Amino acid sequence: MLHKIVIPAIVLSASAFAADVSKIPFETAEGEKTSLADYKGRAVLLVNVASKCGFTKQYAGLQKLYEEKKDGGLVILGFPCNDFGGQEPGTIEEIVKFCSDKYSVTFPIMAKVHVKGDGQHPLYKELTGKGGAFPGDVKWNFGKILIGKDGIPVARFESQTAPDSAELTKAVDDALAR
Repeated sequence: MLHKIVIPAIVLSASAFAADVSKIPFETAEGEKTSLADYKGRAVLLVNVASKCGFTKQYAGLQKLYEEKKDGGLVILGFPCNDFGGQEPGTIEEIVKFCSDKYSVTFPIMAKVHVKGDGQHPLYKELTGKGGAFPGDVKWNFGKILIGKDGIPVARFESQTAPDSAELTKAVDDALAR
């Protein structure tokens, strides 16, 4: 009998990655400049999101996780991305409306970015590029990267890891407890 081994997440120690990603700028859906420095003291879950994907239903779980953990210091940042099968073709206005209307999303949605390939956003390049905290391209929509309250990346989860999974919620709880 063959057994399939699943590795749900990559977890780092705080000393494993020294680059400061906190000052890398990105834009909100409203076009305002921000960075992870604006979330100092909070654990941040970065998620590359898409409206027309088989994993889109994860918006509901992400919203639930956000509601449960935001008072404890968690923020979820959704980064719309059209890099995978053209599954996020809309304008940022359409995306925000979809998130609000269909999933009642209240966590921040950022401007559209590329998470891999030509035009890869510098934040994702620093996190997933050669020498990054989690080297290797983001594989699909709803990949998740957890940044600790100290600004250090601590875990990466692939699309299949649901927001309410034991692995993700434990990593979030651990990040919030530090």
